[in-house]
Amino acid sequence: MTRWWHYLLGAMTILFVATTAVVALAAAIIYPNLPSLETLKDYRPKQPLRIFTEDGALIGEFGEERRAVVRLKDTPKHLRQAILAAEDERFYQHGGVDTLGVLRAAVSNVLSGGVKEGASTITMQVARNFFLSSEKTLTRKLNEALLAIKIEHALSKDEILELYINHIYLGQRAYGFAAAAQIYYGKPLANISLAEAAMLAGLPKAPSAYNPVVNPARARTRQYYVLGRMKSLGFINEAEYRHARELRLPVKYSPQNFEAEAPHLAELVRQRMHQKYGDAIYTSGMRVYTTLRRLDQTAASNGVRQGVLEFHRRRGYQGPEGQLKLPTDAVEADKAIEAALLDREEVNGFLPAVVLAVEKARIRIRLRSGDDVDLGAAELKYAERHLSGKLAKDKRLARGSIVRVARTDPGAPWQLTYLPQVEAAFVSLDPANGAIRAMVGGFSFARNQYNHVTQAWRQAGSSFKPFVYSAALERGVTPASVFEDAPISVDPAETGGVVWEPKNYDGEMEGAMTLRSALAKSKNLISIRVLQAAGNQFTHEYVSRFGFDMARIPPYLTMALGAGEVTPLALASGYAVFANGGSRVTPWHLLKVTDKDGKVLESFAPLGATRAIDARNAFVTTTLMRDVIRRGTATGALKLGRGDLAGKTGTSNEHHDAWFAGFQATRVGVAWMGYDQPRSLGSGETGGGTALPIWVRYMGEVLRGVPEMPPAMPEGVVVVNVDAKTGVSVEGGGGTPEFFFQEFAPGATGGSEPAADPLPAFN
Repeated sequence: MTRWWHYLLGAMTILFVATTAVVALAAAIIYPNLPSLETLKDYRPKQPLRIFTEDGALIGEFGEERRAVVRLKDTPKHLRQAILAAEDERFYQHGGVDTLGVLRAAVSNVLSGGVKEGASTITMQVARNFFLSSEKTLTRKLNEALLAIKIEHALSKDEILELYINHIYLGQRAYGFAAAAQIYYGKPLANISLAEAAMLAGLPKAPSAYNPVVNPARARTRQYYVLGRMKSLGFINEAEYRHARELRLPVKYSPQNFEAEAPHLAELVRQRMHQKYGDAIYTSGMRVYTTLRRLDQTAASNGVRQGVLEFHRRRGYQGPEGQLKLPTDAVEADKAIEAALLDREEVNGFLPAVVLAVEKARIRIRLRSGDDVDLGAAELKYAERHLSGKLAKDKRLARGSIVRVARTDPGAPWQLTYLPQVEAAFVSLDPANGAIRAMVGGFSFARNQYNHVTQAWRQAGSSFKPFVYSAALERGVTPASVFEDAPISVDPAETGGVVWEPKNYDGEMEGAMTLRSALAKSKNLISIRVLQAAGNQFTHEYVSRFGFDMARIPPYLTMALGAGEVTPLALASGYAVFANGGSRVTPWHLLKVTDKDGKVLESFAPLGATRAIDARNAFVTTTLMRDVIRRGTATGALKLGRGDLAGKTGTSNEHHDAWFAGFQATRVGVAWMGYDQPRSLGSGETGGGTALPIWVRYMGEVLRGVPEMPPAMPEGVVVVNVDAKTGVSVEGGGGTPEFFFQEFAPGATGGSEPAADPLPAFN
């Protein structure tokens, strides 16, 4: 027996020595031929073009790989701990190959009867990802181990971990943890929570299997494992462990997910950069900073989303977008639901869901996150006509229906909705220098890349009237001038067409009223008379001062009702002239371009402002538009509780377009809604009811905490008390204060007459 053990021990010794000799010989042969580590020492990965707001929020990324390089010191401590817990707990102790880990994996594999565990260290993963294939051969494994040892001799532990954090593939085209944090959670790496860090740290083992977008259940299981390892290693305590486990992580499902959503402006930037720098922009890590601001862009995006949601509520539910035949077996039904929802993207906050049951007091649905949500009585009523058993199955709302849900604010109840056909847009700029602060070019860039802010030429409707009224003020009309709200028939020569018999929007006429009241009430018949008073040719030439493309604005009386075409950006630029006291500014959106290291390659500044109209005119026209909000067609803006807002609603012919253009001293904003192929939005859809709420939501956010800034009355304007109905001067007190240009003495009727070139009668 003793001799048998001697033989066994000798055989094992010989085997060990032989194996060691073979490995040593192989290492001696292979080691000198291992790749140079210059790639690691001078790490220059492909980095995409990244586009930011003025205040540093990421809004766009274009490149072959989604990657953002970060320094180790800028990564959260709990992320580094999560990575070590998940991948290599003895990283800071071993020399590249973890002998204890190899033995542990070997024992585990023997006991399990197969290869269940590996023993790759973080350093070995770096070696494999930079230099080797992923084939499972003994030669590749030996090369990997030797490379890991070589890397450990050339780089510090922190340098190796930094390479790993920046280079490892984590699914969804994300390379590195910074890109993954952006893609999965829409935030910078520095801002991720412990729960999010554990989820991300679980991805390297199998990015597809543990992808929280594709496999949320398995991703959750892997996250629990990482959190458990962190607790057992003493990185976190029991309370932190429990809190992280219980936290629901709202994974983002959009393929493009950024801190602020501005895809239409990002695309403008990409086109400009590619035109100048070529394909290098997709790999060189260039950065572009724009004039957008995160708060503004988020408020604008939310405003457009809510505007479309509210439009849908007014138009009625259009039915489910698909039907799913759910198995009776619960497990199989869950799988079918998960597969169906993964095939449908979130569209600007409109989430796909599957109806689990339609009951007497609720509709029960399941979201892609796995959450079950109850829609209450309001949604049952909203979908009432689609609950009938008489409808075709594809139109009926029932178990298995695929629907869309959205909500107005985080925490608000979910509402049934549907993917829109209607489009909406919003743009805002700083009237002082033309810097664009927000741009939403359409409801969803993924569905429609057409930029309605810059490309959509639409009839402006009554939102164009302030420019006509401003021209009339220049010709000697005053806010107290009285015009007749009465029928009018216009000769074809004055319209460029046939005989024109326009009407007011509501079909009603109220007789004589002042210019101020006429604009507040958006009286079409009076607007035409105002244009007649100022003169077609003069008004057309005058309006050109605001920067419009005058070829698209015919010099006919129809100009008074906004029959010409403008883009939302052009309209915002025009309104900026009133907002800043009479100067024309050019919209701009680029601040600077840098290389990946922050070196400035280009910088930009606003073009100088030029005087467009008299400061007195800008002030008086602004007071007219303030009354549109105070007592006219835009009283919906009164909910903001501010006295320094001015603007004008607009509804084009046959309700094809709904507009609101308005401003405060620091912001001009224009909201629009319509169909790409013009058709009626509906008889009740107007600028005040359809577009104004988008503008109000935006202004409510960006002006929160901003003190009121009413326009200062410039020199050369006098205040005279007049009768509000007749416009006649009131002597000895009383009446309503009204504004006049100083060189125009108030006339007997409240109008003002210039010294020469008298105006035609206002009738």
